[in-house]
Amino acid sequence: MDALKAEIAVKRKALAEGPVLAERPTKYMRRGDIERLKEERERKEREEKETREREEEECRRTKVKQASSSRVRSNTPFADASASASPAPESAFNISNEETVRRLRAKGQPVRLFGESDKDRRVRLRALELIEEKNSERHGGQNDFKKALEDVENVERLMRDKRAQDEAKEKGKKKEGKEAEAQQVLDLELVKTDPDKLYPIIYYALKRTLKEWEEWMDERPESVKRTMQGKLAAATQKQSAEYLKPLFKLLRARNLPSDMLARVAEIVHHMQKRQYQKANDSYLRLSIGNAPWPIGVTMVGIHERSAREKISADQVAHVLNDEVSRKYIQSLKRLLTFSQTKYPPDDVTQLMG
Repeated sequence: MDALKAEIAVKRKALAEGPVLAERPTKYMRRGDIERLKEERERKEREEKETREREEEECRRTKVKQASSSRVRSNTPFADASASASPAPESAFNISNEETVRRLRAKGQPVRLFGESDKDRRVRLRALELIEEKNSERHGGQNDFKKALEDVENVERLMRDKRAQDEAKEKGKKKEGKEAEAQQVLDLELVKTDPDKLYPIIYYALKRTLKEWEEWMDERPESVKRTMQGKLAAATQKQSAEYLKPLFKLLRARNLPSDMLARVAEIVHHMQKRQYQKANDSYLRLSIGNAPWPIGVTMVGIHERSAREKISADQVAHVLNDEVSRKYIQSLKRLLTFSQTKYPPDDVTQLMG
């Protein structure tokens, strides 16, 4: 029993002295202890790094301040003047302090530098004046000549700009005059009297209609543009603009055949007057022609049949000539359809079928 009590007393004493047991070396470490040691080490490294950066920043600021102060001292005219010019003695430059202050202020210089006496201030003023005199003697004539050259160049540049503006205005007026002349209703009498005047009128009329068609497409709501019909309409407009390029090229070159020029002039004339039925008739005569094609054998012997003499050059179906002409003739019909949609006629009988 006494041995058991002694063992219990030893255990109690061991529990009371817990820190002593905690200092006993262990074979394994918990993950939490490893993480805590790692965080402690990172914290110390971070603090050392911040301290080092702070010291470097302070050193850099100190160096910058020293460099700026030395640069200010080196940039003062007194330092340069003391080496380049030997100022006059005190007796030769004896002015009052008020006059010295006035002259320094007029030159934009500080009235007094740090640790500068009245004598040093007068010497600095004298050095500044000597430097100004030498610079004026050395570069005075060159500066005047340079200024004169700059004035001449400025005047010439202004004259060039004015001439360019006048030329641009003249070109704008000529272009406006041509467009205004082209915007007038086409006169069909020009087909016989002066066909050359038809080319610019037809050109600008078709260009203007094509531009209005493009703007019409752009002004549509987004809900309409996203539909399949809206996308097809936009594609049709783009395709027509491409197909009309050869026609515009022929109009600029004034190289359109006479019979085609007459039919296109009729289409433009009736389109401007909103007579779309007549314009459609002219389009049909241009595209498929109106020649009475004979049926059957036309040459049965040495005598020519009567119908043959009616097939003339101006009644040829131009849409059958080539693929290029077919495309721009088809685009003319699309322009007619758009013009009828945007500018409907007053008389419903003039609507195209």
